[in-house]
Amino acid sequence: MKELIWLLPAIPLLGFLTIGLLRNFLPKSVVSLIGCGSILISFVMSCLLFKEVYDARSAGADGSFHFELFQWFSVGELRVNLSFLLDPLSAMMLLIITGVGFLIHVYSVSYMSKDPGFAKYFSYLNLFIFFMLLLVLGSNYLVMFIGWEGVGLCSYLLIGFWFRNSSYARAAKKAFVMNRIGDLGFLIAMFFIVVHFGTLEYTGVFSQALGLSSGDGVIVGITLLLFLAATGKSAQIPLFTWLPDAMAGPTPVSALIHAATMVTAGIYMIARSNILFTLAPVTMQLIAIIGVATALIAAFIALTQNDIKKVLAYSTVSQLGYMFLGLGVGAFTGAFFHVLTHAFFKALLFLGAGSVIHAMADQQDMREMGGLKKHMPITHSTMLIATIAISGIPPLAGFFSKDEILAHAFAQSPVLWILGFLGALGTAFYMFRLLYLTFYGDFRGTAAQKSQLHESPLTMTIPLMILAVLSIFGGALNIPEALSGRMWLGEFLAPVFAGTNQRIEPFHLSHQTEYLLMGLSAVGAVAMAIWAYTKYVRRGDVPKADTDNVSGGLYRLSYEKLYIDQLYDALVSKPLQAASKFFHNVVDKLGIDGVVNSIGELFYSSGKGIRLLQSGHVGFYLFMMVIGVVAFMLYGLLTL
Repeated sequence: MKELIWLLPAIPLLGFLTIGLLRNFLPKSVVSLIGCGSILISFVMSCLLFKEVYDARSAGADGSFHFELFQWFSVGELRVNLSFLLDPLSAMMLLIITGVGFLIHVYSVSYMSKDPGFAKYFSYLNLFIFFMLLLVLGSNYLVMFIGWEGVGLCSYLLIGFWFRNSSYARAAKKAFVMNRIGDLGFLIAMFFIVVHFGTLEYTGVFSQALGLSSGDGVIVGITLLLFLAATGKSAQIPLFTWLPDAMAGPTPVSALIHAATMVTAGIYMIARSNILFTLAPVTMQLIAIIGVATALIAAFIALTQNDIKKVLAYSTVSQLGYMFLGLGVGAFTGAFFHVLTHAFFKALLFLGAGSVIHAMADQQDMREMGGLKKHMPITHSTMLIATIAISGIPPLAGFFSKDEILAHAFAQSPVLWILGFLGALGTAFYMFRLLYLTFYGDFRGTAAQKSQLHESPLTMTIPLMILAVLSIFGGALNIPEALSGRMWLGEFLAPVFAGTNQRIEPFHLSHQTEYLLMGLSAVGAVAMAIWAYTKYVRRGDVPKADTDNVSGGLYRLSYEKLYIDQLYDALVSKPLQAASKFFHNVVDKLGIDGVVNSIGELFYSSGKGIRLLQSGHVGFYLFMMVIGVVAFMLYGLLTL
């Protein structure tokens, strides 16, 4: 197994190097084989490693394996190893990353087939998988941080893949800069961890933390900094505006990085550090508040967006908010369960949107779609399944994971449950709005687009069908006891959260209360689906042009995305630009450059004047020499 553990990230890295170095020579078929094959091999290896963990858990062990590859460096008493930790949490993440990643690689073969940067695209995808595997396998915070920074780099490269479009390039820079804000928090947190615990290894940090008292100031500071890092990477308030703009990248990139894997890195990091966070109740409360606020705000904005990918982007932000709500109320298993189910149905939704965009000749505006159901039956059926799943309608996967989070929220605070429930209603409405505007009613595009409508090829629809099956049955992994389930995922992950479970008050709701909460959630979602059907299909209330459609009040507030980008521009961008102009024009040009240039001008002018004395006449030189001798003699006489 030790050989498998280091080969797992090494194979995608080898794929990146091979494709990247030989991209100008390899045919597309070979690029596809290497790009997809490397991830398939990693997926098979992940399955074998998962089996090792599963067998250990079945035998009563904690299923944790530590692998030290070599000592990276040492400074004084601090020793940092390049080492991996395989346990139930990382084993599940490996399956998500490589499994969903492989399906998206296969999908990309057709989707990107006509792009001149085909080989470069696959090399970036392989590099991303490498860094993501490094992030989840690392046994200490520094290895996690290397993977953390690496996926940020790949996100920048893939968002700006079509960088010749200036708006896409700006979106990539925006994502890069906003993520760096959170990454600074991670970096400072590591310094505090080293000073306080003397190690960066999870085992060393967590074992020492178990002996600390709740509310310790240093722990609160560390967890706040780590939460800042998670806020940037997982797009929470106030660092969430980069994710909708990240839709500038190719659609499969949105499915892989901005739905299934990278944006869940913040949730993984907090779940991995659960012992530290449960020692900081203030941080936990802040996480819950930020999470539910993000879920609500993103859902509110998604209600009126017309770009199919922008709707899904705000939906991702909203669902990430639910995951943070789960973390904040101590439902670590529930939050990770939603990471798992969200990877299935959100990847499916993005890939389905890509299938639609592919058929519509790159059109992304839902107002120009409609009536695609009969032209794209597989895409429609799979996106219908994903829409039902994300809306929380039973018995699909999203119902179980979302309701587990809401149940924990209700146990801690009914107010949190009400806010989460309102967000769930919004999710159901805007997702069925997307489905109806895209696939139902009359076609609203051009005649040329209508003549070219077609179902996507098998390399694109097979991944859709596999993800649809997972979206249907994924909820079976953690069916609650109230529905006669055994909560298998909770049992499997129990050793990871063992220290936390000793500190958090046990979660308990009566079965009647759980039935009531589930019923309200399901009925509310169905009601929103019916309302959306009535509005957009029966009445045909399709949004018109922007100037006609956007009236006032709440609709305009939602349509303009709460003016948050404008607010950031006024409060952050413009003051920084003004300050930079001041420092450039006054401090740099007049101050620093002025001093340097003045000194240079002084010597230049002096030399220019003295140069005139070099006339070339010997008599003049003799005269000046005599004058010099006389001057020295006079100086000597005067100083006697």
